[in-house]
Amino acid sequence: MRKKILLLGSGELGKELVIALQRIGQYVIAVDSYENAPAMQVSHECEVINMLDGDALDKIVAKHKPDLIVPEIEAIRTERFYDYEKQGITVVPSAKAANFTMNRKAIRDLASKELSLKTAKYVYAETKDEFLKAVSDIGIPCVVKPLMSSSGKGQSVIKSEKDIDKAWTYAMEGSRGDYKEVIVEKLIRFHTEITLLTVTQKSGVTLFCPPIGHRQERGDYQESWQPCIIKESDLKEAQHMAQTVTRSLGGEGIWGVEFFLTDQGVYFSELSPRPHDTGMVTLAGTQNLNEFELHARAILGLPIANIDLEKVGASAVVLATQNGKVKKFIGVENVLTKPNTEVRIFGKPTTRPYRRMAVVLTHDKVGSDINIITKRAIELARQISIESE
Repeated sequence: MRKKILLLGSGELGKELVIALQRIGQYVIAVDSYENAPAMQVSHECEVINMLDGDALDKIVAKHKPDLIVPEIEAIRTERFYDYEKQGITVVPSAKAANFTMNRKAIRDLASKELSLKTAKYVYAETKDEFLKAVSDIGIPCVVKPLMSSSGKGQSVIKSEKDIDKAWTYAMEGSRGDYKEVIVEKLIRFHTEITLLTVTQKSGVTLFCPPIGHRQERGDYQESWQPCIIKESDLKEAQHMAQTVTRSLGGEGIWGVEFFLTDQGVYFSELSPRPHDTGMVTLAGTQNLNEFELHARAILGLPIANIDLEKVGASAVVLATQNGKVKKFIGVENVLTKPNTEVRIFGKPTTRPYRRMAVVLTHDKVGSDINIITKRAIELARQISIESE
């Protein structure tokens, strides 16, 4: 059962997925916009193209004739996926899912208007005048996001009127491709933000990982912990929403479904049809199968009997501080002297401010204080720095 898999996007999440796929005998071609991306370092073949160039994407698909196309990022001409499905190629989890989740407008309208999931109040804007009106209608504070972006790029919070112009400019700069439109959302006063990793299977059975708590800065995750302790009623509500939206989109694989937990209940936020960055905490051995192993099995139609919590753990990112080429990591040896701790260096060849370059993982036995474990991960991550040249 060896499949040829075209991986579109070759970052750190793609790298771990390739490793999981290779362990069950699959053949992977990794694609990205730059050479020596992390997943390329462990793949059978690699290609460098601009995935927003539909013709270039078509040529790669025609050249390799994959059995499966697995998107790892959003910045792809996903409208081409419908044609690939017609050619008999499996798009993971589906062409519809890839298209809807790349575009915040499509996924938000699906969740709110079609599926009646509870979301923050929102307004779209294509021009500066529409944006100013949207901010006025929603009210300050509010959140501004490009409709097409990834990893928090272009996302900011307007806390006062002086932030308005800056938020518009940042959203435009963070927009992917030629689609320039933003969503302005009411700022939800939440006490916890979670990722519910949801696994859809060929058998039709949907499985859920124990909820993962996380914290973001600049729209990007900084640390995550599993399990996140939440009320049983909130968990059931989140699971119902996750199952509703993933069934509507269709296909098999793992989904990172994000929710805000408030005193007024659970609000749907976003979802990604692929392994989620906050789910890197599962690399700490918190589950019997990490998120990449789950995704690999699901997309190949292999059965997943169970998902069990085996440890409690946390992850914390190591960020670059300047532009340059990676020379060396400093502090790794000291961090690895600590018990139950690992460091995963992604292998990105260059740095830029706030670029995620590595992650610290730490765990303990079930029942341990997750707050202490999370603080330990953060403190250890701060001990690692990157020297660039």
